Formats: sequence, structure tokens, C-alpha cells
Amino acid sequence: MHNGSVPRLGRIVETALYVDDLAKSRRFYVDILGCVPLLDSARLLALSVSDVSVLLLFQRGATLAPLPTAGGVVPPHGATGAQHVAFAVGADAVDAWLARLAEHGVAVESRVRWQRGGESIYIRDPDGHSIELITPGLWVIY
Repeated sequence: MHNGSVPRLGRIVETALYVDDLAKSRRFYVDILGCVPLLDSARLLALSVSDVSVLLLFQRGATLAPLPTAGGVVPPHGATGAQHVAFAVGADAVDAWLARLAEHGVAVESRVRWQRGGESIYIRDPDGHSIELITPGLWVIY
């Protein structure tokens, strides 16, 4: 019986981006950003982000049909166009990130110092997705 209260959600466990070339994406997210591979297949690259969340990189088009598994059916999903994801970085790590990005030839598209606090560095991944490296301060919860 529902008593009217909303059960509390936990943290976001997974988020997904849809990519054209898993090998290029692997080089970007693993070799440059430091994510750790958990699963690597022709359909999907699952990456640990700081041991607290999972970034799923799906081969574009590979998720448009339902996927039967032994435990049930995964519904179809997908996206077109540039997507966005933000990664937390420490304020004391901004210069190190800028140097690392430059070392790997990754252009900084934009830097924003937020009025509430914090700073964002915007870059693009190999598929043109907007990737943000953000320091604490913008959000009341971060």
C-alpha cells in the first residue's frame, strides 16, 4: 500500500553515451580521462568513473532493438546529436587537467567561472559530445 511518500532515489549508477567508434572512444575515455574498463565488447564499453559510477559507451545503433537476456529483456534506447556529461574534478586539479588535455591535443572549447562558485572546462569527445570537467561550487549539493 502506498502511503504517499516518495521512496528515495540513490545516486546515478550508470549514464550512457552513444558513439560511432568504440576504439576511438576507448582511447579518449581510458587513455586521456583515466576511466577504467569494466566490460569491452563490440556493442558496449562500460567504464568505471572513480569507482562510484559507470559510463556506458554504446555503439550507435546497437541498442535500438530490445535485448533479451537470461533475466529479462532490456528495453531499446538511444540518442542522436551531441549529448552531455559532467565529471567532478577538484579545484586544485584544474591546471593539471588543462596540461593533460593540451598534452593529448584535446582543445578546450570553453571555460566558465560560475557566479555561485566553481569552474567548468568544456571539451568534446571524438563523437562531439560535450564533456564537462566541473569543480565544486555550482550546485548546492556539489
